[in-house]
Amino acid sequence: MELHEPSSLPPDARVKLHGLFNLIEKEFESLYLENLGLHEKLDLLTERMDRESILTDRTHDDIDGSYGLRYLGNTHKVFSSGGKLKSHTNRLKYQTNKIMSGLKAVHPLAVNIAKRYLGHRDGVWDVAVSRLGQPVLGSASADQSAKVWGMHSGQCLLEYQGHQGSVNSIRFHPTKELVLTTSGDGTAHIWQCAVNMYNESSSGRVASSEEELDNNDNTDKCDGFDDFTQGSILRTPLRSLQGHSGVVISGDWFVNGDQVVTGGWDRQVCIWDSHTGTLLNQMGGHDEELTHTNTHPNQSLVVTSSKDSTFRLWDFRESIHSVMVFQGHQDSVTSTSFVPNSDFIVSGSDDRCAKVWDLRNMRSAVTTIQSDSALNRISVNSSGLIAVPYDNRNVRLFDLTGSRVARLPRSSRQGHSRMVCSTAWSEELNHRPNLFTVGFDRQVIGWSVQQREQQEEKEGFRLNLSLKGKDINSLKDHLHKESRDQK
Repeated sequence: MELHEPSSLPPDARVKLHGLFNLIEKEFESLYLENLGLHEKLDLLTERMDRESILTDRTHDDIDGSYGLRYLGNTHKVFSSGGKLKSHTNRLKYQTNKIMSGLKAVHPLAVNIAKRYLGHRDGVWDVAVSRLGQPVLGSASADQSAKVWGMHSGQCLLEYQGHQGSVNSIRFHPTKELVLTTSGDGTAHIWQCAVNMYNESSSGRVASSEEELDNNDNTDKCDGFDDFTQGSILRTPLRSLQGHSGVVISGDWFVNGDQVVTGGWDRQVCIWDSHTGTLLNQMGGHDEELTHTNTHPNQSLVVTSSKDSTFRLWDFRESIHSVMVFQGHQDSVTSTSFVPNSDFIVSGSDDRCAKVWDLRNMRSAVTTIQSDSALNRISVNSSGLIAVPYDNRNVRLFDLTGSRVARLPRSSRQGHSRMVCSTAWSEELNHRPNLFTVGFDRQVIGWSVQQREQQEEKEGFRLNLSLKGKDINSLKDHLHKESRDQK
C-alpha cells in the first residue's frame, strides 16, 4: 500500500474524523495517566497494609497456637472435666496473651533496595551468587546471554554469549571459577569465569536516598555492545554438554563439583562428568517436562521438579542410585530447594503454595504457605529464610514455620514491574546486598535484608515503656484502664 493513497471520503468528513480521533486519543491518554496514578496509590496502600499485617499475622499465630512447627503440642485451649474442648473467651486474657505474644515474636525484617544491575535486553530467568566468597553474582536471560556482575559496583564484569537460545539457568562452581548455564538451544555449557575484581572492595553500603539510586541507574548500565566498556565478552565454553533432545531448563553442580546434573523438557535427568563433558547417566521417570533441578550443598542428593505436579529426590550416595517421588502439589512444581544445614526441602508450585518437607519423614509437608499467585524459583538461606518470587511481581520472605517476615517493595521506583522469576541469597554476612531478584522487566535487583531494630516495631504492637519490668497484674490493670478510656 502506498503511503499517501487517495481517500474517497469528502474533505469535511475527513476533517471531522481526524478531530474525533484526536479527541479519543486525548481521552485515552488522560485515562492512562489516571490509571498510572491509581496504580502508584494502590502500591503505596498495599505496602502500608502489608507492613501493618506482618506483626498482626504473627501475633494471631502465637495466640492460636495451632499453626506451624513452633506450636505443636502447646495450644492455648483447655479441657473441662467432662473432656470437652473449651477455648479462651475472656477478652482480658486474650488481650494479655496478645501483648505477651507480641513480646516473644521475632522482629520483622527490614528490606531496602541496594543496587540495580541493568543491561539485559530481555527477561531475566535466573540469578545465582558466587560460592567462593567473592562479591559476584550471575544472571541468565532470554536475550541469549549470561552476565556476571560486580555485587557492589553494579558493573557488568563478563558477558557470556556462547548459547544460541534463551539462557534458562546459571550456577557457580563450589570451589573453582567456573559457571554452568543451560539453554533453550538444547545444551548446557561450562565456561571460565575469570573477572577483574579491582572495583569490588566496597563494603556494599546501602543507598540512602532515591537520588543515589537514580545515579546508579544511569551509571550501571552496560546496555548494548557498542557501549560495552566494562568487563569482557566470552563466546566459547570449556565444555558443551549435548544429550538432551530439547530445551535444557535447569542445571546444578554436585557438592564436589566433579559432576553436574541437568534437567530438560525431554523429561530426562542427565548426570555429566564436568571435567570431560561425558554423559554418565540419563534417567527418566517424570511424566511431563522438568522445571528445575537442585543439589544438596553437602551430600550427593538431587531434587528435580516437574510440570507433572511432583518432585523427585535422587540419592547418589550409593553406587546404585535410588529415587523417591513426592506428590503434594496440585499443579506444576516450579522449583525445589534444599535448606542448608538442615533436613528440610522447600517446594514451590503454580498451585500458589510453598511447602516445607522433612527429609526424615516426607509423607506429608510439615508447613504449607498459601499465597495469592503462582510461585517461581525460590531460594532458602542458611538461617531458614525462604525468598518466594511470584507471577504478580511480589517477593515475600517466610521462615520455615510459614510465618511471613517481610515483603519486598514493589512500587515502580523500587521493585519489579513484571513477573519475578527467581531469587538468590548471598551467605556472606558482610555482603550488602544479600538478596537478589530477577524478573521479566529485564532487571536484576540487589536488596539488603536485615533484622529490624526493636524500636521500629509498628505502633499497634509496642508495649508501653512504663510497663516494662512489671508483673502480670500491672498488665491487667493497664488493660482495664485502656478499656475504660475507650468507653
